[in-house]
Amino acid sequence: MVESVVGCKWSVVVLAAIRAGVHRPGAMERACQGISTKVLNERLRKLTRFGIVHREVFADVPPRVEYHFTPFGREFITLVDAVGELQQRLNGAPAADGAR
Repeated sequence: MVESVVGCKWSVVVLAAIRAGVHRPGAMERACQGISTKVLNERLRKLTRFGIVHREVFADVPPRVEYHFTPFGREFITLVDAVGELQQRLNGAPAADGAR
């Protein structure tokens, strides 16, 4: 599950959008430059299936859907942050053999 989410560029971008306060799919599509509706929907379904986000449907007219982190999702995002920080440190660190 971790590899499926962290290893996917778009999953990480969608998580960042939700963290930034973008909760509706249309707004996410605009916030995530280059993502298609199909890919966004696939990522949201996957994140929901893994229990990282919760899909909330409102009985408005027209219908409205929002995505929010679950308690597990809030914990999971700290893992994503730690991987990102590690990658930044690795990118800035010299290679073990002294070559870059």
